Amino acid sequence: MGHLDEVTFAAHLAACPSCAATRFELRSFLDQRVPVMFGDTAGAPRWVHDGEKFIDGTYRIACAACRHSVYSSDDCPRCHAAGGLAVATTATSRVAVPRTCPRCKNNELTVLAMAPALTVHAGGQAKPKATADLGDPGFHIVAVECSNCGIIVDIGDRCPLCNAPGPLRERP
Repeated sequence: MGHLDEVTFAAHLAACPSCAATRFELRSFLDQRVPVMFGDTAGAPRWVHDGEKFIDGTYRIACAACRHSVYSSDDCPRCHAAGGLAVATTATSRVAVPRTCPRCKNNELTVLAMAPALTVHAGGQAKPKATADLGDPGFHIVAVECSNCGIIVDIGDRCPLCNAPGPLRERP
C-alpha cells in the first residue's frame, strides 16, 4: 500500500486548512494503456487504474485556490524509495517500444505504463489528465504486449519509476 490509505486521502480532501476551499489539484502516477503501431502512439491512451491505485500513486495534493500543500511526498510513488520522485518525474523510460512483435511481427502493440497525471478534484468523480506521453520524461513503460503473443517486453524486478532494486511492494 502507498503512503496514503482511503481514510487519510479523504481527510486531505475535506477542506483546505488555509482557505477552506474544497477543490484540489492532485499529482499522481497512474496506470495507462497506450495502443502503438510501428512503435508510435496509434490511438488515445486509456487510464486503467482503480480507486486504490489512484490513491497509491498520489504524491502531492494542493489546494487549487491558494496552492497550500495538504500532502506531499518525495518518495517514489511506486516503491517508496527515498528521493525517488525526482527520478520518476525527470527520467525517461528504460524500456523501448519495438516497432513490431519480435515473435509474430505484429505491428500493433499495447504499452502498459505508469504516466504522471494532474487531476482536479472537487468532489465526485475526477478525470486525470496526463502530463507526459509516450517518449516523454516521466512516462514509464512497465511492459509491452502483443495481442497474439502476450507480454513481449517487461521492466523486470526493478521499480519502473525510479529504477530502485526489487522486490517491489505489492500494489492494491
